[in-house]
Amino acid sequence: MNSLTAILIASSVLFPQIVKAQSTLLENVKRNPSEALAMCRKFREFNAKGISTSSKEVIKAVSDQKKLSSTDAEILSIYVIGMHCPEVN
Repeated sequence: MNSLTAILIASSVLFPQIVKAQSTLLENVKRNPSEALAMCRKFREFNAKGISTSSKEVIKAVSDQKKLSSTDAEILSIYVIGMHCPEVN
């Protein structure tokens, strides 16, 4: 997660509008932990089928469900996994 932190810090300096949009995205999950826990259940279901949470299939599923770009879906997934279900793969 150290490299992710470095990227987010660098992004906030270089692209403040993007970071603001991303923080809004993460704030929605922070305010509604049940949403994050529901995502964790889905991630565990994918893992049970042998599918990694970083796979294109999972990112597309998050993107479609939340109506996000694939980049935002990936950021949201990383955040949720890191904060609520670090055991998923």
